[in-house]
Amino acid sequence: MADMNGKVALVTGAAHGIGQACALALTQAGAAVCVADIDEHSGADTVRQIIDAGGRAFFAQCDVRHADETRAMVAATLAEYGRLDAAVNNAGIAGSFDHRLHEADDDMLDIVLAVNLRGVWNCMKAELDVMLAQGSGAIVNMASVAGLIGAPKAAAYTASKHAVVGITKSAALDYARAGLRINAVCPAYTDTRMVQMAVAADPRMAAIMSRGIPMGRLGTTEEIAAAVVWLCSDAASFVTGHALALDGGLVAI
Repeated sequence: MADMNGKVALVTGAAHGIGQACALALTQAGAAVCVADIDEHSGADTVRQIIDAGGRAFFAQCDVRHADETRAMVAATLAEYGRLDAAVNNAGIAGSFDHRLHEADDDMLDIVLAVNLRGVWNCMKAELDVMLAQGSGAIVNMASVAGLIGAPKAAAYTASKHAVVGITKSAALDYARAGLRINAVCPAYTDTRMVQMAVAADPRMAAIMSRGIPMGRLGTTEEIAAAVVWLCSDAASFVTGHALALDGGLVAI
């Protein structure tokens, strides 16, 4: 595992799923972590898991749609640990996957973009201010294979994740000579609570999701988290502006 000893990280959307796995993996690699989420109860549970395992973590409640809250989240991290070495901007929502664009709800588009795009924007602005002052730092934005290819009946989600990849690449160029690295990860279907709920609603979904992936299975949150930790660590010191597909071969089709 990549070494994060002595580092400080924050993870948004860390109460569940991939975000929780990232927070756990970062602490296992040696980092102290700010666990940020809108869900206070489940976020506190993530902190308890980390502390019970011997790690360092605290919870910051944050709705990434609001810049004042993302600034407060970063300020809380500085107050707790004194610096910020890595940030994982993971908070996001799926929206609807059951309508073509002309049938889709306009309000749903606004909500998806507010969380998935504006949320990453808000977080990066707060994080970059700190990292620029330090002269170092790594940011990993959570995109999706839907940020690399199209997804049927998911125009809003696909647009938001393409935007995350675009922001990542542009910002990586802006800060490449300032000692900052900015990358994205692009998972395919991953075994999370959201996917489990979809399968519970329609058991056929498990086979449909797996059939589309050349490796024939879903990803695990631990697999995604391992790649995120590597990108946050000095082991990835020459990697910036990259959108890493974690997809069992899906985008190779």
